[in-house]
Amino acid sequence: MDFPFLLAPMAELSHRPLRELIEEFGGCSEYFTEMISAGAFLAAGPFETWYADAGPCPEKVVYQLIGSDAASLARAAGILDSRDCLGIDINMGCSAPAITRTGAGVRWMADPDKAGTMIALVRKKVKRRLSVKLRIGLADNFEYLLDFCRRLEAEGVERITLHPRTAKEKFKRTARWEYVAALRRELGIPVAGNGDIASAGEMLRRAFPSGGPSGASGCPVMIGRLAVRQPWVFARALGLAKEAPEDAAFPADFEKTGLMFLELLARYQPREFHLSRARRFFGYFCDNLKWGNYVKTLLNRETDLAGLERTWQGYFREHPEEKFETRRVR
Repeated sequence: MDFPFLLAPMAELSHRPLRELIEEFGGCSEYFTEMISAGAFLAAGPFETWYADAGPCPEKVVYQLIGSDAASLARAAGILDSRDCLGIDINMGCSAPAITRTGAGVRWMADPDKAGTMIALVRKKVKRRLSVKLRIGLADNFEYLLDFCRRLEAEGVERITLHPRTAKEKFKRTARWEYVAALRRELGIPVAGNGDIASAGEMLRRAFPSGGPSGASGCPVMIGRLAVRQPWVFARALGLAKEAPEDAAFPADFEKTGLMFLELLARYQPREFHLSRARRFFGYFCDNLKWGNYVKTLLNRETDLAGLERTWQGYFREHPEEKFETRRVR
C-alpha cells in the first residue's frame, strides 16, 4: 500500500531543519525544497549551499528550481540532478509579484510554446524524475490548463503538481480539487494535488478519493502549512490509514517540538537565517496554542535563538496545561 504524501516547497520553511523535524515523527514520501533560483545557484551565491542541502534523506528530496531563462534552468537542473536526490521540479506556480515580474513562476503558463521549449532543454539535462508544480493558470480555464499540461507531458515531464487556484487568487478562494481529479483522468502521468488540506483525515481522503485504502496506491497529495503546524501529521495520517481511532489525539509535546526545531535550526542553517526561519515556523506552529498570537508577539521581539528558547520555555512554565495536545483533532 502506497501513501504518497509530499511536503510542499515553501519559502523559508522547506529546509533541512523542518525535514529533520518531520523525520523525527516518521517522515513522509517526498520533500520538495524551497525555491532555488537557477541564476543565483549558477553564480554560486553565498547562501545557495543551504538551499541545496538535501539532508537528512536525499533519496526523498526533490530540488525545486525557479527562473525565467531556459538555458539557466537547464544548466542548474543538470548540476542538481547529478547529486543524490529523487528528482527536479520546475516552479511554474509562484504568483508573487517579485517573481512574476521577471517572467518566472506562473508567468511560464502564459506561453505554452515557450514553456514547452524550456522543459525540453531541462529534460535533456535531467536523468532523474522531472516534475512541474503549477496553478490553473493566469485565468480560470480548464481546457487551457489541460492543453498546457499535455504539452509538458509530451516534452518529458513525469509528474505534475496542481495548486488549483489561478495566478491572482490567494488562499481566500477555495482550491478547486475537481480540477486535480480531471487532470488525473486526462493525463498519462501522476498528478499531485495541493491546497486547503487542514487535517490528517483530509489528507487520507484526498489520497484515496474512492473510499479508503484498499491495497492500491494512493493519489499523491502535497501539504505545506499543515505540516509546519503539525510536523507529526504524516505519521497521524498513516495511523488513520491503519484504522487507528480517527478522533484520538496524537501525543504531541508542543514545548519539546519547538525546542527541537530551534536546535535543528542552529545546527543546519547559517546565523543569517535563524530569525527569519524561526519566525516563519512559529508563525504557524503557535496556532496549536490557546494564546498563540500572544506567544508569536513575544517571540518576534527576540533577536537570537537563545532568546527564542527562553521565551518558548517561559510560556510553558506559565501555562503547563498547554504543553501537550489534549484536544481531539481530525
